[in-house]
Amino acid sequence: MKTLVPLVGLLLIGGASVDALSLDALLLQEQRLSLLEAGALREVQFKRPTPLLIPGHTLVQKLMNDTLEALEPGLLVESLQLYKKPRGAAFPQWSRAERRALFNEILALSTLAGLRYFSTSRNAMRIFYETSQVIDGPDTQKPLPDPVYDVPPAQGILYARQKDLTFGDTIYQYEYHTSEDALLLVQQNLTPLTVGIIPAVGKHKLRSVVAIIDAEAFLLIYVASMAKAVSLPGMNQRVGQSFATRTDALMSWFTERADRAFKGLIP
Repeated sequence: MKTLVPLVGLLLIGGASVDALSLDALLLQEQRLSLLEAGALREVQFKRPTPLLIPGHTLVQKLMNDTLEALEPGLLVESLQLYKKPRGAAFPQWSRAERRALFNEILALSTLAGLRYFSTSRNAMRIFYETSQVIDGPDTQKPLPDPVYDVPPAQGILYARQKDLTFGDTIYQYEYHTSEDALLLVQQNLTPLTVGIIPAVGKHKLRSVVAIIDAEAFLLIYVASMAKAVSLPGMNQRVGQSFATRTDALMSWFTERADRAFKGLIP
């Protein structure tokens, strides 16, 4: 499969810089204006999806291209959201301490336990992850504390066991990548996702890319969830709808983690 990110984005943006990128550099004008007005944007696609909201950041685009090429998903849910940095935060780019704190907060996977989301099928709030625990590996599954780093590594892998009340008890791999102006996680399921006794997504058939990009007065948050769902009538639509509402919950979770990161650093 050829590169899926529109070439115009690469031509307009160029490579990532060690300086904070502006929203003008990261987004097309229409996207930027819509995001500033609405606060969040979303796209849901089926069959042969092509990313429409991906920011103009070289590392994010590369990881998305690699992920889409490897998976060839049948559905793609993308979301963009802005987090406005609090008064007193470093400007125009985050400080080393802020970057480190944000990185450690997004690796605090145990804090996902008890997260709630709005279930459209039940028309009610529902628990997302009943439990969430970092483990030493997919075979032994020994519980570990959330990792904490003094300096965010350029890349690495950790594993987690998470019990989803809809899709069951699942082992995930989280591959993380960092640059001077971005923090990224790529989630992959190592065990199948089921709805009751019905298989929904086979192992290795789910990927989620989460990117937090430093954008001067903002953090730009991009989440893309993609899957090759089991070929049952309506399964793609059901999984896609679930991804969309759960992304909202994850965005709220990140906002809380970012608030915590900055609060610990700003007098």
